[in-house]
Amino acid sequence: MIDLTGKIALVTGSSRGIGSACAIRMAEAGADVIVNYVSSRTAAEEVAHKIAALGRETAVIKADIGEPDDVVEMMDFVRENFGKIDILVSNAATGGFRPLVTTMPKHFEAAMRINVQGLISLVQAALPLLERSDERSKVIALSSHGSHRALPAYGLIGSTKAALESMVRHFALELGGRGINFNTVQAGLVETDSFLQMPNREKILEAKRARSLTGNRYLTAEDVADTVAFLASPMSDLVQGATIVVDAGANVFA
Repeated sequence: MIDLTGKIALVTGSSRGIGSACAIRMAEAGADVIVNYVSSRTAAEEVAHKIAALGRETAVIKADIGEPDDVVEMMDFVRENFGKIDILVSNAATGGFRPLVTTMPKHFEAAMRINVQGLISLVQAALPLLERSDERSKVIALSSHGSHRALPAYGLIGSTKAALESMVRHFALELGGRGINFNTVQAGLVETDSFLQMPNREKILEAKRARSLTGNRYLTAEDVADTVAFLASPMSDLVQGATIVVDAGANVFA
């Protein structure tokens, strides 16, 4: 059983989708959880209410992960109110679904600023709260199949996810000796709100189900959250710089 009792977790982009599932799963395992959002405060407060109902401490913080000043202010709040971070889940992402040939510089800059630079800002600002001498803290980033597979209208997001996975490995190299584990969870297709914006989603969903190697059990946000919870726990102390794939076996196919 995964036990996160006494841990402080911060999950970015946790007002909905996989981020929300991760925040609630952390609380179920015993952690106090800080919920981050950028636009939907009502949804973030609903997540926090569920966390509080589990008997955990929680807080809701608005911060744009793509803005370094926002990230610093968020970490200052965490320092003053919680004193540390044991688990940092980098989930917030953006990009939009469009062909690369129609991608404008502003689209590229926004995607890189949030999906890639955002992790740098988070780690830089959180480092004093993450460093340990007696136990290991955990930084976990969320990625997707687009990091290594070409998907329709996903070139911009997929490129940032490839950069993100590389960055996680380099953070492990640079900071692993300072009591921090860095790993990535590469999730298969999950039917979240962002999935509803994907072109040809019904065709993609049909292909996803055809590739499932787990019978009629298809991947959910909660399944991804379970893997994140494992990486957040002491059970994963020797998992470092890795990308763990959670996709019901779809990655087996060429």
